[in-house]
Amino acid sequence: MEGSGIAAAIRAESGNEKYDYFQSLNDPETILLIDQWRDQKALDDHHTSPMMAQLAALRDKYNLHMRVERYRDAEENPADEAFMRK
Repeated sequence: MEGSGIAAAIRAESGNEKYDYFQSLNDPETILLIDQWRDQKALDDHHTSPMMAQLAALRDKYNLHMRVERYRDAEENPADEAFMRK
C-alpha cells in the first residue's frame, strides 16, 4: 500500500483526516488500518473512488481478508476522560 502510492493517494482524498497502518507485535500476518474521515459523506465518497478498485485488486492478488470495526472518539463519552492521560 505504501510502496504502490495508493495510501498516499487516499490520504490526499478530500475529507481524509487519518490513514495509517500498524503491524501486530503478536501476529505479523495482521495489519491494522486506522482511518478517519471528516464525515460519513467523505467516507462514502472514498468508497466509490478509483482507489477502491485498486484496493480490491490488491486483496485479490494477495488473497487478503479484512474485517471492519468502528470506534468512537473518547470525547463522545465524557466518562471515559477519567481513564485518559493528557
